Amino acid sequence: MLAASLKITPFAIMSRPVAGVRGDTVVITLPGSPKGARENLESVIKLLPHACIQAAGGDSRVLHSGGIKKLEKEAGVAPSGETHGHHSHLYESGGLASDDAVGMTSGCGHHHGGGGHHAPTPRTQQVGELRSNDLSGDVARRHRSSPYPMISVKEAHKLVLENIPAPEIVKRKVDATLVGYILAEEVRAKESVPAFRASIVDGYAVVHTDGVGIYPVVGVSHAAPGELKPLEAGQIARITTGAPLPPGATAVVMVEDTRIAKTTDDGTEELEIEILASGLAELENVREVGSDMKTGDLLLSKGAEITAVGGEIGLLASVGIVEVEVYKKPVVGVLSTGDEIVQHDRDKDLSIGEVRDSNRPTLLAAITARRFEAVDLGIAKDQPGTLEDVLRDALSKVDVIITTGGVSMGEKDLLKPTIERTFNGTIHFGRVAMKPGKPTTFATISTKDNVSRPIFSLPGNPASATVTFHLFVLPALRQLSGFIGEDIHLAKALVTVEEDLVLDPRPEYHRAAVRVDRSGGLVARSTGGQRSSRIGSMEAANALLCLPGLSEVGDKRTRIPRGDKVEALIIGELKVLDA
Repeated sequence: MLAASLKITPFAIMSRPVAGVRGDTVVITLPGSPKGARENLESVIKLLPHACIQAAGGDSRVLHSGGIKKLEKEAGVAPSGETHGHHSHLYESGGLASDDAVGMTSGCGHHHGGGGHHAPTPRTQQVGELRSNDLSGDVARRHRSSPYPMISVKEAHKLVLENIPAPEIVKRKVDATLVGYILAEEVRAKESVPAFRASIVDGYAVVHTDGVGIYPVVGVSHAAPGELKPLEAGQIARITTGAPLPPGATAVVMVEDTRIAKTTDDGTEELEIEILASGLAELENVREVGSDMKTGDLLLSKGAEITAVGGEIGLLASVGIVEVEVYKKPVVGVLSTGDEIVQHDRDKDLSIGEVRDSNRPTLLAAITARRFEAVDLGIAKDQPGTLEDVLRDALSKVDVIITTGGVSMGEKDLLKPTIERTFNGTIHFGRVAMKPGKPTTFATISTKDNVSRPIFSLPGNPASATVTFHLFVLPALRQLSGFIGEDIHLAKALVTVEEDLVLDPRPEYHRAAVRVDRSGGLVARSTGGQRSSRIGSMEAANALLCLPGLSEVGDKRTRIPRGDKVEALIIGELKVLDA
């Protein structure tokens, strides 16, 4: 084992391997680091069956009768003196070589926008594999290129939604705060609406068989509750819209189909009314009991959204439902990282190298606007202990963590190592073939009570952070809230571009303002310069135009010409184009 390790690193001389036999058991010790343990085990694993047979009492003369070449052949190791660059390819992807690993990557050698053809790399992290920089090591030993494979946006979406925990179910009161929640149960009417026969017009309650003629007014029925005298044939009662019919009444005559025949002496009250309408039908101008809904009718299905229009809340309230089961909305924490980041509202002038924090206010506003609870986690400096403390505290307070900055290749980019090495988290992806947002990282950390906490580590550039929030974080929050299917994702629409748009090698999400023109079509205007650092590209933007990478359209096409249609992801309210 020591000899094998020394071929990889001279630091192996510092290890103290121990091996021996106790009874008929072979005992070997491995280094504490996952990488070292794997390397040592691989150096001896094919010889262990032979060692175990001998330790169990096998005849060594028989075992060794064929010589060293026979033993090497049976063990499946290369004959002595032959080399195959074993470690140069076994650890190229950071994981054990296996048929499974090859199978996962056999069709993924080319990624649009990923810089052309490159060696296949695994899509998933193997057990024990650590790709992030070791923070205890020297700066000179950090990665010179990203160890994370470049994956497509589609693959990244899939990994996010596959690793989001199932939504929780809670009970909520039926009031204005219910807007935005998804029902976790079907809801049925607990009473009929209307609960009584009601008039749908202002007029007079009658017995429909009485016909035309002059009748005495014997009562009044208003919408306000109260006792009503029964109505007999030859009598009528004044009634208002929505008021209950008196017992015995079978129809309502509209006030427009009547004439006053007699009043009190002072002219303030009606005594007799002439009915002019003939051929009244039974229950004419009457809402029957349960005509809107009957007890037991399905009101809202499981998975229905309580919208801001108000219809769902009104429906629940109309039948006396005061509490429903819904899917809990996640609480989202937002953290900025970096020694250079300062509060956006600090009065003091900026020093050289300082940057005002625009990411945190932007994301907190976007989260709140989508009716999720947002928690401001502040700014964490680029110190491993500081970042660890902030994340540890956040894991106990929020359901989802969003960080910005610290996900690229700099020596101060600490998020990936902290997530992976300090918290034993899983980094599901660390690079995405897109513009902007290539360093976008998604990870999960298990808490002490075995609850998975998603962490979205977004790029530090403001436009990148905002775009990737809408592309990756928002669908995850919606799935966590109980949305399913296409409702998880941003709405899509075909839009006509108003200017030529130059294509990038990577698929691009171009910020644009989409408006409804006078003919009802959708037109898109670019918000200007699309640098990932330019937060101004998000000002007035309500859509992300999905522009293909050059490798997807061929080298001959370098732009989308004015007047062409492209797909747009709608991230804000659509407005009508000014005339």
